[in-house]
Amino acid sequence: MEKKPHFVRREFLPREVPSISLALLLAAVLLLNVLLYLYLNKFSSSLGRVDTDPGLCPFGHFRLGTVKNCSPWLSCEAINREVRKLKCVGEGAVKKVFLSEWKEKKVVLSQLTNSELKEDFLHGLKMLKALQSKHVVRLLGYCEQEFTILTEYHPLGSLRGLNETLHIPKYKGMNTWHRRLMLAIDYVSVIRYLHSSPLGTLVMCDSNDLDKVLSQYLLTSDFHVLVNDLDALPLVNRSAGMLVKCGHRELRGEFVAPEQRWPYGEDVPFEDDLMPPYDEKTDIWKIPDVSDFFLGHVEGSDIVRLHLFDIHAACKRKNPAERPSAQDVLDTYRKVFTLLIREAAMPGAREML
Repeated sequence: MEKKPHFVRREFLPREVPSISLALLLAAVLLLNVLLYLYLNKFSSSLGRVDTDPGLCPFGHFRLGTVKNCSPWLSCEAINREVRKLKCVGEGAVKKVFLSEWKEKKVVLSQLTNSELKEDFLHGLKMLKALQSKHVVRLLGYCEQEFTILTEYHPLGSLRGLNETLHIPKYKGMNTWHRRLMLAIDYVSVIRYLHSSPLGTLVMCDSNDLDKVLSQYLLTSDFHVLVNDLDALPLVNRSAGMLVKCGHRELRGEFVAPEQRWPYGEDVPFEDDLMPPYDEKTDIWKIPDVSDFFLGHVEGSDIVRLHLFDIHAACKRKNPAERPSAQDVLDTYRKVFTLLIREAAMPGAREML
């Protein structure tokens, strides 16, 4: 009789230990899911639907670096008195760009170089003022009389140098599929913002080849994408029957959308007046090619491409009306990111169980 308690303990001990282990493992899986949720929530917040940055100042003002107070946009007088040019860092068809200094901070000064394109320059300034948000480079001041614009400086430069930047030892840890996909999401977020901007539906016309597209965007030090050049941003207004044409010359190549190419064959010489206009779906056609550049050839990028195959195929439909909206593409990108992060996390949990 006295041995029964001892016998009972031996009977239940093997069952008791696995139940404790199972509880601990389930708790670990739960913790993993909580951490994953917090990470994804943080990601969603940084790339959410809200386009106005809470850190932005009221219209007509800016905040630079770690400075807490907002300053009014610099006037002609302030720019001439307080901004010092350091060196020329770029020149395009419309303007020349100088790395400059203002109150011991590096800034970018852009000046018109071709007087025949002053309307393009002033249009870019108008867009820059009206579209200030987390998607657009920060405006610090301007002088219309002297055709000068002052903007925030981003040392990593345009997206054309992305791959070179990711090979710098300091940034090699960023060269992963999920960081690259986040940059693609940033890019599509900019397109979505332009298509539903406060001014209406805007088309990114400076985008006739991949290199030109990449030159229009900046890479920030914390690895986000900003649109920088807004000189060619016409408005689509379907209700008023207003469509657009990106320039007055013939566009060629597979990068531009089919509706942007001359539709009457090689036997008919190109005439701008005969070229049909189009809408913002030209931007959608180009998304797969730009995203392919972002994804690069790192471990896991082909899996991302596989998950994006259907939405990219939809972007490449010849009929513009059948292509998805920028919002649809953005939603799909975010879903794929969330799915792949979960899949990357859960195999470890399954092994624990």
